[in-house]
Amino acid sequence: MQMGRRAHVVIGAGYGDEGKGLMTDHHGAPAGTEAIVARFNGGAQAGHTVTTPDGRRHVFSHFGSATLAGGATFLARDFACHPQLFLKEAALLQRAGSAKPVVYVDPRAMITTPYDMLVNQLLERRRGDGRHGSCGLGFGETVQRCLDPVHALHAGDLAKGDGFLLHRLERLRSDYLPRRLAALGARGPTEEENAMIQSDALMEDFVAAAAQFCAMTSPASPSILLDYRRIVMEGAQGLLLDQVRGEFPYVTRSCTGVRNALVLAREAGIATLDLSYCSRAYLTRHGAGPLARELPAQPYAGIRDDTNLRNEFQGALRFAHLDLDLLAHSIQSDHGDARGSGIATTLSLALTCLDQVGESVAWYGVGEKHEAAPEGLLDAARHALTPVALYASHGPTRDDVSLA
Repeated sequence: MQMGRRAHVVIGAGYGDEGKGLMTDHHGAPAGTEAIVARFNGGAQAGHTVTTPDGRRHVFSHFGSATLAGGATFLARDFACHPQLFLKEAALLQRAGSAKPVVYVDPRAMITTPYDMLVNQLLERRRGDGRHGSCGLGFGETVQRCLDPVHALHAGDLAKGDGFLLHRLERLRSDYLPRRLAALGARGPTEEENAMIQSDALMEDFVAAAAQFCAMTSPASPSILLDYRRIVMEGAQGLLLDQVRGEFPYVTRSCTGVRNALVLAREAGIATLDLSYCSRAYLTRHGAGPLARELPAQPYAGIRDDTNLRNEFQGALRFAHLDLDLLAHSIQSDHGDARGSGIATTLSLALTCLDQVGESVAWYGVGEKHEAAPEGLLDAARHALTPVALYASHGPTRDDVSLA
């Protein structure tokens, strides 16, 4: 086992949907099966799109975004695993040509149950126009529940057998769930919602999925990362949704920047992190919450997004012009968290979706609006951040990424 290794870290610099899947694939794919991707935050609500040069496409949630290139996955301690959605994604990956991806799981990783999803969805529906922008997949509720030792459920618990899991789920249903709803001030479940909550089939399906999840993954500590030649740490969501720095309550229950990556690096024995912050050439937000200078429609005719479709909980994708002042402040603040950590870092920036903006792109910088050819935006970003590397993506695949 080698010490003193380095890893690429892919971090979203906006509200999510910045091209993290693309850049993870870009960094990991050249190493093929000698690469491993560590998912260090988030859970099933992540949706990282990868399109391969040969035309295959997959939206990654549980698996690392270098999987289609043969890379392995490590689900770290701060990742929330959803066994049922893991199995659905595995089936989709098989159809995309990745029949048996290698997946390791930290036994400390959190486990999302159907009851976390039910509470999440019930509460978000009750909020009406005051929704927080949740995806409805139970990530925040999973984090909250796992703070309670009596009701916490982690990946290592899944191997304790059906009896243990059924007992734990019954306690969640009869004890934790009513208390959680009361604490949130949510009015009681509707008849339809209550029928779902009381369904024994819901518990049985979860237990069966948990057994399959265990069969398809291997427990491992962070040191497994050192068994691979190329290490990529893949973040979820973006810096503007960080639970500490984002605008509460429109945040995720996660540290979306470098903090979790530093913990993982320390545990694995990784000495250097090459931080690659990602942003589209324009700003998006999918879900409720503030969006400064929001535009009434998409700003460029060439924008196409087949991943972030309108849905019940997040509505339609929202748009604004990129604000380089905000981008630089967010990245520099996050990068500052690495100071004094004992782990060396470098900072690079990736601007994606440049092929979608046409011949002229608008952005804000130094408090003013600018408009120029895409190369002008790249120059302005380089000046605002002075990254060690500036990546430009003019298409959806790793072959469309180049150093600017």
